[in-house]
Amino acid sequence: MSDPLSKQATATEIAGAVMAGKVKALAVVDAALARIAAAEPTVNAFTDVIAERARIRAVEIDRGLHRGPMLGVPFAVKNLFDIKGHPTRAGSKINNDGPIATRDGSLIRKLEAAGAILVGGLNMGEYAYDFTGENAHYGPSRNPRDPSCMTGGSSGGSGAAVASGEVPIALGSDTNGSIRVPASLCGLFGLKPTYGRLSRAGSYPFVDAFDHLGPLARSVDDLALSFDAMQGWDPDDPVCTDRAAEPTVPALLEGINGLRIAVAGDYFERGAQPEALEAVATVAKALGTTRKITIPEAAAARSAAYVITAIEGGQLHLPRLKSRPQDFDPDTRERFMAGALLPGSWYVKAQRFRRRYRANVQKLFGEVDIILAPATPCTAPRLGQVMMTLGGAELPVRANLGLFTQPISFIGLPVVVAPLQRPGGLPIGVQIIANHYNEAAALRVARALEKQGVASAPPA
Repeated sequence: MSDPLSKQATATEIAGAVMAGKVKALAVVDAALARIAAAEPTVNAFTDVIAERARIRAVEIDRGLHRGPMLGVPFAVKNLFDIKGHPTRAGSKINNDGPIATRDGSLIRKLEAAGAILVGGLNMGEYAYDFTGENAHYGPSRNPRDPSCMTGGSSGGSGAAVASGEVPIALGSDTNGSIRVPASLCGLFGLKPTYGRLSRAGSYPFVDAFDHLGPLARSVDDLALSFDAMQGWDPDDPVCTDRAAEPTVPALLEGINGLRIAVAGDYFERGAQPEALEAVATVAKALGTTRKITIPEAAAARSAAYVITAIEGGQLHLPRLKSRPQDFDPDTRERFMAGALLPGSWYVKAQRFRRRYRANVQKLFGEVDIILAPATPCTAPRLGQVMMTLGGAELPVRANLGLFTQPISFIGLPVVVAPLQRPGGLPIGVQIIANHYNEAAALRVARALEKQGVASAPPA
């Protein structure tokens, strides 16, 4: 067990130590704040550190005023979450002039109800339209595995904060892959839940059709612990499903016996660099599966996801594009402007295809329970890198880090990313994809890989 005051301590270990009276919550928070101060000149993960609030909360815990399964655990959130008393930045310059949040976002309140302690807001790609973790206004978040490399985006600060050991848990958002890409590039476990499973109330929107919120952590236990604390219907989010909480922590003990597991071939093999394919092969071997399946029309699903993303994002930001175009990152502005000009008929066609694609993928889950696929086509590119070679073609980095994530979030399937360490190289992740509302199965598979030593986060 790690020292609960060290950067290697997991949320599970911290909560156990605080509950047992072995350490004070205030000491845990002070240690986290010290790590943040030491790491930030390098990783640039935080845009807002709320030290006074965190210390007040910790003192209340030490006085016995709060209880819960995450007692005393420091966490941070992507700065598109509402944090009471702060502007909801969403990675933008424009939003700094916006209203101050009068209430924390729903998931912040749920984690604090479980005893956790919010310590700040995290850097992100502007308005979440990003896969790199680079921000023109706040600077790039830097990968703790190699500070010259990208964290991945748009939840880049979330990945950097956990990978560096500043906090054991961070929340991010995933529209087209923005939890899964940082998890892969930073070597973390990440969970994109089923669409509508966790409330999005009190978070800045990007694409209503695809937006998800979820956690990143350095262990499967922490991922499940935080997910369980955040489950439950929320009337403030119109797409949040009215479904009873289904705890996943107990399910981790069940193992993977009886789960039918297959590897996604075809589209999910094309364009991947060797390290991505090797990671999937390693996981498949460890799980004892040789079965391969094809997810039909995955390439078309990615194209349709782009259309819906561009149109919804462009229309959402149209007033700001008209009034303050100079205050956008030029790359983000151009993509939003292009989306605002696309015809509505394309949106309708993409949504019709989405229904058909979802029905076809559902048929696959009559045959298998888990599908394995690369999380990213490569390890972390260099900061500022514009192009990369995939499948023999020179392609833009920003667009193609989500090559394998977009066809999955397009229909809201739950995914756990399991990180694989590579001796002498950067880590890379594998997607463990389950059917809707079966996060427990994906977490069980990730836990089995962790137990075998196949999947693990490098030391913070």
